[in-house]
Amino acid sequence: MFGTDGIRGTTNKAPMTASITLEVAQACACVLIGKKRNHKKPKVVIGKDTRLSGYMFESALTSGFCSMGADVLLVGPIPTPGIAFLTEGMRADAGMMISASHNPFEDNGIKVFGSDGFKLSDELEHEITRMYNSKQDLRSYLPKASDVGKAYRLQDALGRYISYLKHHFPKKLSLDGIKMVVDCAHGATYKVAPTVFSELGAKVILVGAEPDGTNINEQCGATEPKKLIQSVLDEQADIGVSFDGDGDRVLLCDSKGKLWDGDQILALYAKHFLHSDRVGPGVVGTVMSNLGLELEIKKMGLHFLRSSVGDRYVSSTMRDNGFLLGGEPSGHLLFLDKSTSGDGILSALMVLEILCLQEKNLADLEAGFHTFPQQLRSISVKERKPLEEWSRLQSLIEKAEETLKDQGRVLVRYSGTENKIRVMVEAIDASQVSHWVEEISDLVEKEIG
Repeated sequence: MFGTDGIRGTTNKAPMTASITLEVAQACACVLIGKKRNHKKPKVVIGKDTRLSGYMFESALTSGFCSMGADVLLVGPIPTPGIAFLTEGMRADAGMMISASHNPFEDNGIKVFGSDGFKLSDELEHEITRMYNSKQDLRSYLPKASDVGKAYRLQDALGRYISYLKHHFPKKLSLDGIKMVVDCAHGATYKVAPTVFSELGAKVILVGAEPDGTNINEQCGATEPKKLIQSVLDEQADIGVSFDGDGDRVLLCDSKGKLWDGDQILALYAKHFLHSDRVGPGVVGTVMSNLGLELEIKKMGLHFLRSSVGDRYVSSTMRDNGFLLGGEPSGHLLFLDKSTSGDGILSALMVLEILCLQEKNLADLEAGFHTFPQQLRSISVKERKPLEEWSRLQSLIEKAEETLKDQGRVLVRYSGTENKIRVMVEAIDASQVSHWVEEISDLVEKEIG
């Protein structure tokens, strides 16, 4: 039921139906709250992005949790990291975010947070799935009629989150004189982001901040940065920031129109705060992180570890090893001394802090590492053929790896959020990258595309 980042799918098709969502909420209540209530009423925080179907799933989740005796705090549209922050801050038993992140508006999803503000482990997700499949176990947890829960609207949720974000930008610094383009992807950041940046002194030019329920991520946001780049150039802005639909990741654009991805931001941050307590012993990337980042981090004298794709896997690896900094090329960045979750607005503030301290424009800085040529191709598939049993594909990957030797990498995996397969090739020789991406993609297209 769970993928890389929660449960996700097309609205009104399994698993994203109202009836399944209600029972998922009941299963989450059983696993995350259970009978260990310590004589207090269980509490769950529920937020959403700007998708039309959010109303439907908000009601379904509310019904499910209330039926299990939990009180629900409804937040409305808010970035995903805002739910992580509120769940921990309100001492809630769980947090639920209704969002399909960068997916089109037809899709929706559920991201689940534990009481500590972190996303759930694989083990807890498996237990929730088991509980969902066991209708008898679900029914055994239903309380008597007098003990069902209530739903409340948390009126000051955005204000709390805005104050939290501003708290992490040093008081001695200001964004006065900085002209910013802010692309909110018609998503969950459309109120919070411009408020934070403008209250810190920036002149904000908004893009993608008029959600209508169906335009989230539509030709804007972190997955479609062309509008951001053009706006930065047209407005002669100092910097551009672009979020995805639920605001947990960010891409930057400097005044010359150059995009900065998550790898480059990590390198910049690690270099600037290298000898402080804000980095720790190393940095965590993923299997998708550029080899150039790994070499640069090691050159700084830090360790570099790779996790599976997904910010919850990055977070888990960081916590297991005592690291404070990690992230993905897509712009999911984690600063565990400040947040339990990837936060696009917070990540942008961390870079703006560096710019203010150095009194420089982003275009004046360099990430500091040579980016190895890398291509990533996403191919829609009609089935998910087990990769390890796909002999022709495995033979082709082995051939590519023998050719590249230690001068490159090949990674083929199914997306955890969409019905697609990802083909990534990275090497010193750009022509080899193009060749092997084409070869592998052609095979995938022919057999399961």
